[in-house]
Amino acid sequence: MVNMILKKKKQYADETAEYFKKSMPDLPEIGIITGTGLGRSIASIHVIKEFKYRNIPHFPVTTVKSHEGRMLFGDMHGTFVMAMQGRFHLYEGYSSLDVTFPVRVMQELGVKILIIINAAGGINRYFNSGDIMVITDHINLTGSNPLVGPNEDSWGSRFPDMAGAYDKKLIQIVEKGAEKSGINLQKGVYAGLKGPSLETPAEIRFLKGIGADAVGFSTVMEVIAAVHGGIKVTALSAITNVHDPDNPVPATVDKIIAVAEKAASRIDSIVKYIVKFKCLRNITQVSHPDFHTIPTAT
Repeated sequence: MVNMILKKKKQYADETAEYFKKSMPDLPEIGIITGTGLGRSIASIHVIKEFKYRNIPHFPVTTVKSHEGRMLFGDMHGTFVMAMQGRFHLYEGYSSLDVTFPVRVMQELGVKILIIINAAGGINRYFNSGDIMVITDHINLTGSNPLVGPNEDSWGSRFPDMAGAYDKKLIQIVEKGAEKSGINLQKGVYAGLKGPSLETPAEIRFLKGIGADAVGFSTVMEVIAAVHGGIKVTALSAITNVHDPDNPVPATVDKIIAVAEKAASRIDSIVKYIVKFKCLRNITQVSHPDFHTIPTAT
């Protein structure tokens, strides 16, 4: 039964990719996924084609406020990209295969680099609301994994190594892009929870104790699927609030969205730099662990 579900998802991903191919002048090299309040973090895309999720064959639909539910295809600095305005979460009732379905479609389309953007709560006491953090690693506390069950060999190997899930070369490019844009960039570990209930003070203390710098309800499933599929990943978090477990302040979705929306233009600057750099240098080759110097993209 589980194998039949996986085979059906593979078939659906193939069919959805073919649906896009029939409407596109080219295939995307870069995929982008945006989250809560962050639809404008891809404002620099010159949109050529737009699809509402509900009109895409086999595609899930968004149920969360501020997730617009649109797939955009277009040009950014001479690179053809595809970008999701809104994502899917486990807490919406979707399975891990559903949540990662867009990543599999991107894989079938030949995407080589995935940029993931999310809103997250800060845990690191040196963070401030409105900061942008590049994710260096994650902790999967969702209790789920999109690779559980039979392996689809055409998508990737049975046991993908996650030691370099967040590509070091891309992280350096993000750092350079933030520097050129005058953005004070934070770096840290993202803890992924299932949600939707927000964290208790005791949970924040636990997350801090195990090394998390920020926490949210997305990203981890998509990263696992992308790494499994051989796609290089970088991820940015808009820190919407900073938790103090000793003096907890209730968080509201409206406040989280408002802070994320303010951060969107700065994230767009970094995304532009990543794509611009992609045009000037081949960053889809295997990263070398000793890589340190990034030539400046002008």
